[in-house]
Amino acid sequence: MKSAVTTVVAAADAAGRFPTLSDIEAVKGSFDRAPARMQAAEKLAAGIDKVTTDAVDAVYGKGNYDLANKDKCSRDIHHYLRLINYCLVTGGTGPLDEWGIAGMREVIRAQMLPTAAYIEAFTHIRDRVCVPRDMDQQAAAEFKGLLDYLINALA
Repeated sequence: MKSAVTTVVAAADAAGRFPTLSDIEAVKGSFDRAPARMQAAEKLAAGIDKVTTDAVDAVYGKGNYDLANKDKCSRDIHHYLRLINYCLVTGGTGPLDEWGIAGMREVIRAQMLPTAAYIEAFTHIRDRVCVPRDMDQQAAAEFKGLLDYLINALA
């Protein structure tokens, strides 16, 4: 699984060199942000069902999408939020890249689900994060950064 450490080590190894000072500083930066990521991961894990339901209700409550897809969308949003949780723990985008983004558009198309509904749901989640009610500023930034990463992959 790709994390901040494995990414730096793999890049240095592929170049046939030891990690540089800037590589080591990047890993240190990831470690420095670990408490914020852990806070975001804990908050997300504790409220993942509510966050999923709120996002799906916000999207499908507007009546813009076929209600037959609502359960599939809910299942998928929950799955992607779990992957974001794993990313928060690992400090990298590996879980999303490996288990969520690769082939995602094809699966969504094959199931005839509207990609726009997912983008709208993840945007809703991102925009609803409240500092300090939900988590502190740095934890929110880590969580929102991963949501933006996923939204951009869907677009």
